[in-house]
Amino acid sequence: MADFRIGHGYDVHRLTEGRKLIIGGVEIPHRLGLLGHSDADVLTHAVMDAMLGALALGDIGKHFPDTDPAYAGADSIALLRHVNALIREHGWQIGNLDATILAQAPKLAPHIPQMRQILSAATDTAPDCVSVKATTEEKLGFTGQEQGIAAHCVVLLERIS
Repeated sequence: MADFRIGHGYDVHRLTEGRKLIIGGVEIPHRLGLLGHSDADVLTHAVMDAMLGALALGDIGKHFPDTDPAYAGADSIALLRHVNALIREHGWQIGNLDATILAQAPKLAPHIPQMRQILSAATDTAPDCVSVKATTEEKLGFTGQEQGIAAHCVVLLERIS
């Protein structure tokens, strides 16, 4: 059996009024927030899906269904800690993760160091093994038209020796 596994995660949420904008565990000042059953943290959701996918454990909808009132308004970083404990119970840990957020606005660069720190702490991963990037889509598509924000994440899991 291989000593590593790779997973890919993707998530998207619609932007709406009356919600906080939380990405990577960071509350970002903006006129719109992300719509979702939990806090709708699109980046953290992509990270969790990548981790779960690497071990073929399903997705966050399986583990934290939006039909369960227990997860209404849930803190996605707390859910990430749970997923991290689950992969460790299976004998794995994150080697590194690389994530990209797709958002026309707001500018995310000033918040990326804090996102990296929060994700690193929640996954027991060295900060230099957690990469977060942000890009616009040059006003193209739903993210470019500021209708939503999306995130991709690739995770390398290593077997715990």
